[in-house]
Amino acid sequence: MNAAVFSLLAILIVALAVGVVLNRNPVRSAMCLVGTLFLLAVMFVFLDAHLVAVLQIVVYTGAIMVLFLFVIMLLNLQTEAAEQSPAPMRALVGVCGFAFMGILGGALLVADGTDKFSAPVPAGFGTSVAVSERLFTHFLLPFEITSLLLLVAIVGAVVVAKKKLE
Repeated sequence: MNAAVFSLLAILIVALAVGVVLNRNPVRSAMCLVGTLFLLAVMFVFLDAHLVAVLQIVVYTGAIMVLFLFVIMLLNLQTEAAEQSPAPMRALVGVCGFAFMGILGGALLVADGTDKFSAPVPAGFGTSVAVSERLFTHFLLPFEITSLLLLVAIVGAVVVAKKKLE
């Protein structure tokens, strides 16, 4: 992936991520998150990680976002009066944001355009066989812990969403 395509995708991903945070409507915020996750999958395609891109779309952009939207609709969030944050806090956030943009711009200006990370990949890298072999041998315990955490989250969501029977 060349620097221009990466820069364009990165700018779009950051813009949509900012939209996730700044939108007051939870459905619009969730749709910005869908766009962010989809563009991240596009970035994976350009990096020749097709399996990761498909998993990104199916698992995150598909299943997780459907779950998020289901919870948003289930909670029936009403719009509330917006609280204004104190002026010093807004100024601090603005200064930090401009400092971050300055650091990012400086890093882009210093970059000489060479691709320092393009090492040759071994044969079979990124295939479903290689990923599953790695997942179920070296990362079996974190995989099982993740599945347990997802089960706890599902049970917690059901308990929170369940209306009290009277």
